[in-house]
Amino acid sequence: MAAKSDGAPASPRNEIPPECPARSEPAPPERRVSEHRYSLQDFCWTLCVLLVFFSDGASDLWLAADYYLRREYWCFALTLVFVIVPSVVVQVLSFRWFAYDFTESVESGTAAAAVVAAADGAEGGDFSTKDSGEWGAGRAAAVLPGPTGGGRLRDCCRAFMWVFQALIHILQLAQVWRYVHALYLGVQSRWHGDPERRHYYWRMMFESADISMLRLLESFLKSAPQLVLQLSIMIHTSQVLPLQGISASASLLSLAWMISSYQKVLRDSRDDKLPMTYKAVMVQILWHLFTIGARALAFALFASVFQLYFGIFIVAHWCIMTFWIIQGETDFCMSKWEEIIYNMMVGIVYIFCWFSVREGRTRCRLLIYSLTVFVENVALTAAWFVYRGAAERHGGPDFYAVVMVCIVASSYALGTFFMFVYYCLLHPDGSMSGWGYIVEKEVPVEVLASPASSLPPDLVGSPPRTLQRTKGLDREPGVDGDVFKVRPPRGAKPPLPHLKPRTEGPVIRIDLPRKKYPAWDAHYIDRRLRKTILVLECAAPVTPRIQYRCLSTAKEVMEYETTV
Repeated sequence: MAAKSDGAPASPRNEIPPECPARSEPAPPERRVSEHRYSLQDFCWTLCVLLVFFSDGASDLWLAADYYLRREYWCFALTLVFVIVPSVVVQVLSFRWFAYDFTESVESGTAAAAVVAAADGAEGGDFSTKDSGEWGAGRAAAVLPGPTGGGRLRDCCRAFMWVFQALIHILQLAQVWRYVHALYLGVQSRWHGDPERRHYYWRMMFESADISMLRLLESFLKSAPQLVLQLSIMIHTSQVLPLQGISASASLLSLAWMISSYQKVLRDSRDDKLPMTYKAVMVQILWHLFTIGARALAFALFASVFQLYFGIFIVAHWCIMTFWIIQGETDFCMSKWEEIIYNMMVGIVYIFCWFSVREGRTRCRLLIYSLTVFVENVALTAAWFVYRGAAERHGGPDFYAVVMVCIVASSYALGTFFMFVYYCLLHPDGSMSGWGYIVEKEVPVEVLASPASSLPPDLVGSPPRTLQRTKGLDREPGVDGDVFKVRPPRGAKPPLPHLKPRTEGPVIRIDLPRKKYPAWDAHYIDRRLRKTILVLECAAPVTPRIQYRCLSTAKEVMEYETTV
C-alpha cells in the first residue's frame, strides 16, 4: 500500500496528520497497539490507583462520621455533600455508558456499514461504505449478537447482568468494578495468544479510557473542593485533627495521581504519540502534588477570612479560564454542545492546575497559566496575611502566619521544579530545551524547489505539490501509486526494522477526520465506533489498522465518499 502525501512540510514531532502518513514513523498505531503487552508494572499501577481511590473515599466518610459525633453538623453536611453529589454524577454517567455498550440493537450493524476495511494483500474480507447492504456489512452484522440469536439461558444471563450492574452503581462502586474488569482484561491479554490477546488488549484500553475520564471528573468534583474545605476548617479553628490531615492528604494525592494517570492512558491510546514511562508519571505526580497543594492552601487561607470574595474569585477565574479554553477551539467531543460542557469542566480543572487541551504552543500557554496562578497565589496569601486579625484573636501568632506563607511559596516552587524536570528530562517527545524539538518553519516554494538550495538542518521538507513526483523507473520497488520521497532530518536515526509501519493486512477506515492530541481518538469517545471496531477486529484474521480520513487531500476525501 502506498502512503499518500499532501506535500506540506511537517516537523518530526508528530505534527503530520496520522491519517496521511508520508514517511516512516518510529511507532505506528497498529503496530504498537497490537504488539504492546500488558506488563506487571501495568498491573501494579492499577492496584495503586485502586488503593488511592479507596483511601480517598474512606477517609472522607470517616471524617464525616467524626464530625457528626462531635456535633459539628455544618462540617458534617458539607463534607458529606462533596462525597455524595460527585459520586452520584459519576455513577449516572457510568451506567449510561454501560447501558449503551450492553444494549443489543441494529445500530451496531449500521455503524459497521459506516467503516471501510480494505485488505491489501491480506486474507481478510472487505467492508465498504459504498454498498452498506452487500456482503461486507452483512458479515459485520453476523458477528454481532442479535436479539433472536440466544435462548432463555442467554436472556437470563443478560437480565442478571442488568441487575448486577444496577446494584453496583447504586452502591457507588462503578469505578471499582471497572478497575477490576480492566485488571481481568489485562491479565487475559497476557495469558492468551493471538488473536484472543489483541482482542482483550483492545477492550482493556477502552475500559482504561473510560475509568480515566470518570475518575478525573470525580477527582475535581469531589477531591478538589474537599481539600479546600478541610484546609479552611483547619485554618479557621487553628487546629489539625488527625482525620482532617488524612482526608486532606488523600484528596491531594488523588488529584495529583488521577491527572497524571489520565495523561498516561491518553498517550498510551494514541498511536501518534510516544507512551509515557512510569518514571515520568511519578515526576508528574510530584509536579501536580506540590502545585495543587500550594494552590489549595492559598485558597483556604483566603477563604478563612473572605468567604464571599473567595466565591466571587472562584467564579471569575472559572469564567475567564472557560472563555480562554473555548477561544482555543478544542476538539474533544463529537458534538458542539458536548464540547461546550467539556470546556466548562476543564475550566474547573484550571482552577487548580494546568491541563493541556490542544496541541501547539503548549509551552507558551503553560507559561501564561503558571504566571497567572503565581500572581493569584501571591495576592490571595498576601490578602490573608494582612487581614488575618480574626485568626490572631483566636490565638494564631505571627510565627504561624509566616509558616503558612513559606509553605505556600516553597510548595509552589517545588512543583515548578518538578515541572521543569518533567519537560526537560522525561517528556516522551523529548527535551523542551530546543535540542529535541524541530520547529516547523515557513519556507517559500521557490526555495524548496530550487536544486541549488539546501534546507535548514531543523526543517523536514516534505516536497510541495509543484515538485516532480517519483514515477516509473524512479519509484521504489514494491510501491504502487504516487509517493513523495522525503529526506529525513540531519542526525535523525533510521527506524528500527521491527518498528517500521505495517502496510499489509486489513484497514479500518473511519470516515471522520482524526482528532489531534491531546484529544482522544473518535473511536474512544464515540461508543458506536468503539463497538463496530471491536466487531471488525474479531472478524479479521489479523489485527486491523485504523485509518482516519485525511481532509488535506481532495483525492482522499473522494475515496471515502462520506455521507456522515
